[in-house]
Amino acid sequence: MNSPAEYLGLASACARRGDHRAALAAVDQALALQPRNLRALIIKADQLAAIGDARSASSFYRAAVDAAPAPHEMPAELRDEVARANALCERYAAAFETFLRDRLAVPADSRFSESLDILAGRRKVYFQEPRQYFFPGLPQLQFYERAPFPWLERLEAATGEIRAELIEVLKQDSAFRPYVERNSRLPHTDAQGLLDNPAWSAFYLWKHGELVPENAARCPKTLAAFADIPLAWVKNRSPSVLFSLLRPGAHIPPHTGEVNTRLICHLPLIVPPNCSLRVGNETRPVVEGKAWVFDDTIEHEAWNESRETRVILLFEIWRPELSAEERTMVSAMFEAIDSYGASAPG
Repeated sequence: MNSPAEYLGLASACARRGDHRAALAAVDQALALQPRNLRALIIKADQLAAIGDARSASSFYRAAVDAAPAPHEMPAELRDEVARANALCERYAAAFETFLRDRLAVPADSRFSESLDILAGRRKVYFQEPRQYFFPGLPQLQFYERAPFPWLERLEAATGEIRAELIEVLKQDSAFRPYVERNSRLPHTDAQGLLDNPAWSAFYLWKHGELVPENAARCPKTLAAFADIPLAWVKNRSPSVLFSLLRPGAHIPPHTGEVNTRLICHLPLIVPPNCSLRVGNETRPVVEGKAWVFDDTIEHEAWNESRETRVILLFEIWRPELSAEERTMVSAMFEAIDSYGASAPG
């Protein structure tokens, strides 16, 4: 006997007789010849489960699921077996997580609880992935707590006045432009279907660090609300302050921001039902008048699953972990980058 199929046949015969130890010995021979053989991995997992070694069984079920090709590339019988293995993986993971939480008495809303979610496979690990510039040593936080931003309550208190100015702007639909627009000095990319797409549109008060006078003049109370907010000032780059409009049924696909030295703040102003934002593992409903701060260099996406328009006030602030000196150095660096090889368009 020297082929995996022969050893698997022997293993199956032993399993049917209830001789799980002999089945394990036979399937181990098959795996020695073909370590990624899906049938062998599942048979071994089944035999381990039969002798009460749930922990090892879970490892082999998971190995089979991870090694499996796409469902349409497998015969029906094997596809069903892999689906069964996946269901058992989920069952074992849930039992394991319950055991740990009961044994350790884990507080529900703690960082340790989140670590168990990751250990159990219910959460992914997300890190900052800025498309342009990465500043090392900054915390990997998805949504920030409110404490570092004492000005949030004052901004929220101005929601009514800001919303009233927005409503006047909305009377002129042409005031909003697609958030992702073509730039003749940059290569054109698909931008996940958002390039020149009015489904996600913007009305800028500041754009790339410059006041937009004609727009700002229409929103004096909105501008006044920024008196004590630490906007991220970088010449020719930031801040941008805008009304961000998401039309009915629109979805902003998963993406990441450009630099991790700033954070993004949203103040929801017009919010129909079924609007949400996901940052990393956490998805939150959008609530009118309730602001939040998040790291947009962690993968995020947004939905408006209603039949009405959703509008928020969006702006950039410095990360609170950066010192004044570091902020100055970051600003100077980008000014230097922008000056390098600069010339007027021909």
